[in-house]
Amino acid sequence: MTEPVHHMLAARDLLPAEHFLDSGYASAELIVGIKKNFGVTLVTPVLMNSSPQARAGAGFDRTAFTIDWDKRQATCPRGDTSTWWSPATLHGTKAIVIKFDKETCRPCPVRDQCTSSKTGGRTLSLQPREVQEVLDHARLQQGDEQWRAKYATRAGIEGTIHQAVAVTGMRRARYLGLQKTHLEHALSAVALNLIRLDAWWNGHPLDRTRVSHLARLDLSLTA
Repeated sequence: MTEPVHHMLAARDLLPAEHFLDSGYASAELIVGIKKNFGVTLVTPVLMNSSPQARAGAGFDRTAFTIDWDKRQATCPRGDTSTWWSPATLHGTKAIVIKFDKETCRPCPVRDQCTSSKTGGRTLSLQPREVQEVLDHARLQQGDEQWRAKYATRAGIEGTIHQAVAVTGMRRARYLGLQKTHLEHALSAVALNLIRLDAWWNGHPLDRTRVSHLARLDLSLTA
């Protein structure tokens, strides 16, 4: 759904340098495609590494291995190199499967931190180079406090959408016809801008701080 939006913005010369998305839209392929086709950087959380080692927070996950894309080879944390590199299709997506020889992995003293296989060697699955490098960079970035503070801008966007729905009822048009609907949306946007300007100039918060059900119960018991 993001590509038609970017085409519309490009046609009007309104493409932003950055576009904040929620996690429902995020994928490394999308980040690469939008940057390549429109020059826009997507700021969005991506799915983290789902390997058993990454989920457990222990052992050697994919990031512990050095990938030499030109030599088509991976090096494990102990310095051993892979013996198999093959393009593949996993769940309908292009991938690269990397394997380490079982004779190398079997006597390794840290084998239990690397693979749960009792007989085979370690296997890695990567996406194509351009996509994988973008994914690795995005995962590294989103663990940084500065990136999280920057992405907090998205909360303001969600607040604006909620306000537009709650105040103007924008989910359902009051009139028939594109011209009338467009005019309604334009007037709704003006109204929202005036509401927000008034709140800003007078120092009034746009919404009250929410109190959880548990907190309200505690307050009632205290009273």
